[in-house]
Amino acid sequence: MRPTKPGVVTVTLNAAIDQTLECPGFTAGEVNRVVAETRTPGGKGINVAAFLAGGTRPVTAAGFLGADSAPLFEALFHERGIHDRCLRLPGSSRMNIKVVDRTSGAVTDLNLPGLSIPEEALAALTTTLDALAEENGCFVLSGSVPAGVPATLYATLTERLRAKGARVAVDTSGEPLRHAVASKPDFVKPNARELEALVGRPLKNAGEVARAARDLHASGIGLVVVSLGAEGALFISDDGAWRTLSPPVEVASTVGAGDALVAGVLASRLEGHDLETCARRSTAFAAGKLAKVGPVPPAPERVAELLCAVRMHPLGTG
Repeated sequence: MRPTKPGVVTVTLNAAIDQTLECPGFTAGEVNRVVAETRTPGGKGINVAAFLAGGTRPVTAAGFLGADSAPLFEALFHERGIHDRCLRLPGSSRMNIKVVDRTSGAVTDLNLPGLSIPEEALAALTTTLDALAEENGCFVLSGSVPAGVPATLYATLTERLRAKGARVAVDTSGEPLRHAVASKPDFVKPNARELEALVGRPLKNAGEVARAARDLHASGIGLVVVSLGAEGALFISDDGAWRTLSPPVEVASTVGAGDALVAGVLASRLEGHDLETCARRSTAFAAGKLAKVGPVPPAPERVAELLCAVRMHPLGTG
């Protein structure tokens, strides 16, 4: 997966502000006291861009932002050196609220609705991506599809961008994922639950997940990575198949861990590493991110420490 054009573009249709509230002993229906609060710009593609920024390749963020909340994202882009090609729409980007109770380990999610995307905005996005494809060889289409956007959009963009010679990665769920895989992107990263919904049957253990991932790869998708949360990840390509297990780490926030995995996979594959190296490096990178709140990459020294602690298991042909 080494495109001739070096740039990477992430596309975020449903950007979000991730608000984390630390609330010891949180109880629904009661008065609760928040002891700490953070707000970070997010959305899956925004996170991937932030994790990739600072590497050897130029990174561009595209998609939609609510004009009222754009300054928070603009500050991130400026800080990380991310090229900003996001289209502004009236209103605010959605808010995702996480109530974290560290005493019990429970996390309560409250996800607000996002922007409504008019048809003319989708046309403008397509024009923007066509122009970006002239100088960028890898596109990441990730996150949910907001109101007003057809579930086939990722599939349409995959076909359009691949026809222009770009490599395309997709990380989404539900109907958008179902349509996208039919367009044969180069890389997909469902989690186990998303893969289960895609194949339409329960996947009761890691073996069944691996078989479903192999079938997805055999359908014509070059690289399939399935994130298993605390149980690691599966990596399947023409190079072989691996399962990784992350080392135990301190967890400050799991928000964006899957996006860190996507960024780690892309960075490794774009540098030409084989699947085993890619699996080890991306798992270490995602594990290192868990100690950070928001789309903050782990220090290279920390990733180097974790590399040796990632457990690698080759998967058989069954």
